[in-house]
Amino acid sequence: MGIEIQTEINNHGEESPVILGLQPAALVDHVARVDWSLLSQIAGEAGGSFPVEADELKFILREVNAHIISSPENASPLKTIAGGSVANTIRGLAAGFGIRCGIIGACGDDDEGNLFIDNMNSYKVDLSRLRLKTGHTAQCVCLVDELGNRTMRPCLSSAVKVQANDLTTSDFRGSKWLVMRYGIFNLEVIQAAIKIAKQVGVCISLDLASFEMVRKFKPQLLQLLESGSIDLCFANEDEAMELLSDEENADPESALKFLAKYCRWTVVTLGAKGCIAMHGKEVVRVPAIGESKAIDATGAGDLFASGFLYGLVKGVSLEECCKIGSCSGGSVIRSLGGEVTPENWQWMYKQMHTKGLAIPLPLPLPLHGGDNM
Repeated sequence: MGIEIQTEINNHGEESPVILGLQPAALVDHVARVDWSLLSQIAGEAGGSFPVEADELKFILREVNAHIISSPENASPLKTIAGGSVANTIRGLAAGFGIRCGIIGACGDDDEGNLFIDNMNSYKVDLSRLRLKTGHTAQCVCLVDELGNRTMRPCLSSAVKVQANDLTTSDFRGSKWLVMRYGIFNLEVIQAAIKIAKQVGVCISLDLASFEMVRKFKPQLLQLLESGSIDLCFANEDEAMELLSDEENADPESALKFLAKYCRWTVVTLGAKGCIAMHGKEVVRVPAIGESKAIDATGAGDLFASGFLYGLVKGVSLEECCKIGSCSGGSVIRSLGGEVTPENWQWMYKQMHTKGLAIPLPLPLPLHGGDNM
């Protein structure tokens, strides 16, 4: 099980995070732009996210150097950052929106674990619920093609992670939302976290992870949805279509209504076509914001969730939640990796201001001198 930290890694006072993220295994992303030929050499379909073993991870990392697409915008051909869908969302909420956030999970006592801690610490994410254990920190290769589409291969099998019996009521008490990502290998800890969170009045947000995960483990996902414990569900278009793959004439709108039978809020993101969302009987459609061509789509859905959750916490309308999500999702695709740069946060604030949306005040990040709004 490893050695757990008994005191806070960082000091953020006594206030509980408004939004918590459950990422059982802390994760480090290795992000690179590569040509299509590498994608044809690795297991699984391009565009998805599915776990691989350590040997496959090493093989991909070795091959990356031979297939990297050089770009004047990229100072380094391979970018290594703290990652994971939930961490991306939580970091976005803290960095771009100034929301008090925390992470529940575990990291190893290795260089990757230190990198994860240092990165999340730099954005003032509360890490007092992050357990430090003896062992390896999870890693993921994020391969970005020439069109900006990403294929992800996480290696989780040998990594340390938080277990269901590690969780306590004090991890969740005082928070409003718990953000999580569907994953069959984390199902036990997901179910345990939901049970405890609900006992202390915390709302649950679930991301459907990938079309591969939905396809291969749909019965378990449906059981989770049918439990009635998921308050908010995010799906991209591929995941939504996979959810209804057994039905004729399935479309994103049908998937949205299907999810709405079980969740109070449902969102289907549609890439360059924007998103659709439903709450009660209200349905809204919001166009995408920003460039139609993404440099890297890694983290687009994660950062959309950051903006949408910010809107929910602030009590704005469903349409405004979607617009804010579109702004934050549009900010991350302007550069490589799932971490938004300061320049792209400022781009997001300008987009929000232009569209009449209330920007976070005081600004979590200062604007440049010539960027007055």
